[in-house]
Amino acid sequence: MRTIYILWLRQLKRYFRSKSRMFGSLAQPLLFLVSLGYGFGPVFQKAGQGNYLEFLAPGIIGMSIIFTSIFSGMEIIWDRQFGFLKETLVAPVSRLNIMIGRTLGGATVATMQGVIVFLISMIAGFRPVNFWLIPAAIVVMMLIALLFTALGTAIASLLDDMQGFQLIINFLVMPLFFLSGALFPLQGLPKALVLIAQLDPLSYGIDALRILLVDLGHFGMMTDVLALSGVTVLFLIVGSYFFSKIQV
Repeated sequence: MRTIYILWLRQLKRYFRSKSRMFGSLAQPLLFLVSLGYGFGPVFQKAGQGNYLEFLAPGIIGMSIIFTSIFSGMEIIWDRQFGFLKETLVAPVSRLNIMIGRTLGGATVATMQGVIVFLISMIAGFRPVNFWLIPAAIVVMMLIALLFTALGTAIASLLDDMQGFQLIINFLVMPLFFLSGALFPLQGLPKALVLIAQLDPLSYGIDALRILLVDLGHFGMMTDVLALSGVTVLFLIVGSYFFSKIQV
């Protein structure tokens, strides 16, 4: 447990010491929230869909979490190039504990980013329907963060080139985000897009956030939680396996 705690604490310290990372990672969610929320708000309202900012905010929270969590895998490549990963792996501790500590640290940072974006959304005019459900929404944020931090760890464990990691992640993250229903309702879409959304794990996370924060949903809370939990466990197993095979 001490190994897990130390590596978890290291991730948090690196985050708080990097002010440019803290503020830079909030720029894109803030841009999406303001430009789309107020830009498409009148169109969304005229179509009889209600307040677009309330619909959009859970999707932007999910976007902030997925970008922060999946890019945390880059730190594995960074540590490998600068020798820290080798020093960690030769220590008399389990590789599983190392992976869990790093994953929990990355997921905690991503969840904090999600909470910050949530607070910014409230400043912009977003209001949850039930403030008592905010803790449950934070638990969902943590599940999303764990899922995609484990995915980023699995991919980073297979690569030793930072540029290649960035290209693969960008190729993966953008479709996951845009096809998750973060920016548009899934009702009334062509069947092909609905099927793709059902295969996208981020769809269930954003849907769960919408149910908890604005009482809007597509799949149902039970389906969202089961899908998120199942895929999270799967990616944690896959990430642990690839990390255990990593070579330095």
